[in-house]
Amino acid sequence: MSHDEIYKQSLEYHQNPPGKIGITLTKDANTAHDLSLAYSPGVAEPVREIARDPDNAYKYTSKGNSVAVITDGTAILGLGNLGPLASKPVMEGKALLFKRFANIDAIDVEVKHNGVDDFINTVANIADSYGGINLEDIKAPECFVIERELIKRCSIPVFHDDQHGTAIVTAAGMLNACQIQGKKIEECRIVCVGAGAAGVACMDFLLENGAQKKNLFMCDRHGVIRSDRTDLNGEKPRFINDTGPKTLHEALTGADILVGVSGPNLVTEDEVKGMAPNGIIFACSNPEPEVSPELVHAVRPDIIMATGRSDYPNQINNVICFPFLFRGALDVRAKCINIPMMKAAMNAIRLLAQEPVPAEVVKAAEADHLEFGRDYLIPKPMDPRLLKRIAKAVAQAAIDSGVSQIPMPDHYME
Repeated sequence: MSHDEIYKQSLEYHQNPPGKIGITLTKDANTAHDLSLAYSPGVAEPVREIARDPDNAYKYTSKGNSVAVITDGTAILGLGNLGPLASKPVMEGKALLFKRFANIDAIDVEVKHNGVDDFINTVANIADSYGGINLEDIKAPECFVIERELIKRCSIPVFHDDQHGTAIVTAAGMLNACQIQGKKIEECRIVCVGAGAAGVACMDFLLENGAQKKNLFMCDRHGVIRSDRTDLNGEKPRFINDTGPKTLHEALTGADILVGVSGPNLVTEDEVKGMAPNGIIFACSNPEPEVSPELVHAVRPDIIMATGRSDYPNQINNVICFPFLFRGALDVRAKCINIPMMKAAMNAIRLLAQEPVPAEVVKAAEADHLEFGRDYLIPKPMDPRLLKRIAKAVAQAAIDSGVSQIPMPDHYME
């Protein structure tokens, strides 16, 4: 389908009727008696109960099944800083995915602000209305400060999906790729192209899962993050590696793994050729990857390839993670989303990919065959097993790590 066709169809899709989400009533509102219970005078009773004990909000309102998808529009997809209002179609899309895949009621909130502190205060002041907060499309390095401060100030899960959702799905696919290629993550030379939110989170999470910092080289537009540079800001200094390479080309020579979360066509044919045998490339820039699968397959057929695109195998897609992660967190009323919960989600994704794929999933994916291997590292988003597998694993990790507030729901035991 051409760009012009996509453009036309997308605008028609979004305008008839306008937007992608709405509100559905969960109670009858047909009679005068119904309305007297829904609003005045009957609504006074749950109000009093919540005033007596704030936890009753989970009993008498939709708080426990709600997520606010919040942005300031400073890093919209691959489009950049176009402002809060322009981000609304993306945030509505995120809300659609929450509902479609995990039956979570999500509402988009686009925030104008006069600085990081203003944004943090705005979100913290409305947080109690929701069961969780999904931060989205906020530029680095501000996104790191915002998430850290909101986690401190809020008693509900706060999760920046551009960071951690990407990291979870990337790690799941990467560990499976290493298994197929006969590599150990602890021994791999890893190069990350891109030092923004996704790059930092992906590298942090790979380190949590066995990667060694001495083998990790993070690159931005000026080359490898090193101590002899004077332009480092934000989280970059944490990834200083002075063990040799200064340029991306030097870092990629002999590299086992390349993770791209930056921009199109940044990696050359010679750099691909120079990677170690049985390498792994996750080139996730959208819509154009850091290096095309066609080039990689032509010059290095031994390399396993993943991208952020749905028209190639091994799409690194956050929808495989975030709806189900929040489902598990909400179902045990977790106070936060911590590293054990993220690892539980990652392992559930990784292990599910290694199981036989039901015929209905193969059909929904419009594939001829799906089997764990070079072209199937992670499950497809439409796999119905994702919901219970990930949500249950996350809920159990929340309980085990002491951040849950209620027991495991009975339906997880069925």
